[in-house]
Amino acid sequence: MRLLVQPGDGVGPLIKAIEKAKKSVQIVIFRFDRVEIEKALEDAVKRGVSVDALIAFTNRGGEKNLRKLEMRFLERGVTVARTADDLVRYHGKMMIVDGKELHLLAFNFTQIDTERSRSFGIMTKDKELVEEAVRFFDCDFKRRRYKPGSSRFLVSPLNAREELVRFIEGAKKELLIYDVKITDREMIKLLEARAKEGVEIRVIGKMARRSSQISVRKLPDLRLHTRTFVRDRKEAFLGSQSLRELELDSRRELGIIFRDAEVIAKILGVFEDDWKSGVVAVGDEADDVEKPPLAKVAKKVAKTVTKELPPVAPVVQEVVKEVMQADNGLPIDHDEIEETVKIAVKQAVKQAVRDVVEEVVEQQREPEP
Repeated sequence: MRLLVQPGDGVGPLIKAIEKAKKSVQIVIFRFDRVEIEKALEDAVKRGVSVDALIAFTNRGGEKNLRKLEMRFLERGVTVARTADDLVRYHGKMMIVDGKELHLLAFNFTQIDTERSRSFGIMTKDKELVEEAVRFFDCDFKRRRYKPGSSRFLVSPLNAREELVRFIEGAKKELLIYDVKITDREMIKLLEARAKEGVEIRVIGKMARRSSQISVRKLPDLRLHTRTFVRDRKEAFLGSQSLRELELDSRRELGIIFRDAEVIAKILGVFEDDWKSGVVAVGDEADDVEKPPLAKVAKKVAKTVTKELPPVAPVVQEVVKEVMQADNGLPIDHDEIEETVKIAVKQAVKQAVRDVVEEVVEQQREPEP
């Protein structure tokens, strides 16, 4: 197992791994602008390596770039699949080489993440993690249902919340946390409960509620772009999911839990250095106000929409008449109509919600993790 530290290690180790690939490279992409990695993947295809790229269906402000990347990959012989659009975001970052080496990353394949942000990545040949990652990739690449098979391989929104709760509950003496912003109410309550039991908790990042028993500092000079927790200096979590409701319950996020004394010692060293140089979060930086849970927002929106929704039956009746006339009076399956309408309305609502969320987030002008 090897730790990648950003900034510092850059993309060199990833390129070397691609260059050594003999059979296959499977890569999950949310953001991408590193031409060196693109060239390495192209060269891999030329020497007969099968390269599969699973690319996010969207990201804020960069969807056009993702579609251009898809076309370039296809032109170079890379097999491309686009992630499903049933989740708010597809935010995981991962690469598997020859089905034997997993690269689980908290950073994107971008210059800002690798050169100007504090982040980490893990390169491992741990059989359990690699096999689970391969199975996960195959399912999401082919849009098949994935069922988590390892408590150490965390996938949002399937098992990440459950496993992270268990991870935090298991802390006996200390929890060291890198997190962009902790806002999930249940997770905050859990952290506060562990602190009351005597667990020392230090957070580099932000929390949505101040606690006298939890110390919070922010990085003064680097952009924070990792979610990494160390428990009792013996076990660690590294991944793309923050302790936020959105990232635990509504987005595709990936993470792993592992024990490796050497890797954890390196994380601890970086954490302590960052902690010493960090600035104590006070006042608005700690943000005392919690955002309403997503479920509550969704229910309120649904209730409002249904009140304003015009009667559906007359609309369906008119459309069916038009379709039947257009098809020369051929009979139409009522069950098929029902199912098709459901799908069409679902997709329309999804797009409307997505557009509004994008607009709100842009207005907030916070850099997307």
